[in-house]
Amino acid sequence: MNRTDSLLRLKRFRVDEMKRRMAAIEAMRADLERKLTDLDDNVTREKQRAGDSDIGRLAFPSFLRSIEARRENLRITLKEIEREYTAAQADLTNAFQDLKSMEFATEQQAKRVAEMQERRSQARMDELALVQHLRKHSLRSA
Repeated sequence: MNRTDSLLRLKRFRVDEMKRRMAAIEAMRADLERKLTDLDDNVTREKQRAGDSDIGRLAFPSFLRSIEARRENLRITLKEIEREYTAAQADLTNAFQDLKSMEFATEQQAKRVAEMQERRSQARMDELALVQHLRKHSLRSA
């Protein structure tokens, strides 16, 4: 395995790693959004329960404040994850461009090598044909 193959494997691995990172970030984002939805559902349920008793009506405002604090923390975390996702997306784009440029350069190199080999082969064939032609004519002359 030559150096170019190793670099290509490394760049492919980097692209795959970035894709896995983005998938993990997306999963975290989905989990946080689910938690926000669960909090909203929890508030709705607790509001109905609080209306059933006097103690519940007294305790509900403090419950609501704690839920609001948790909701705000989740939103802040969600914004941080959005920033991380954007950065990961930019990293993936750069890694993908690096991979594609390396693959293109490798293809061009392989094409140049194949063309050079074809020219050498053609030159050998031309030389063999010339030698045969000269031998044929030298035998006729003699």
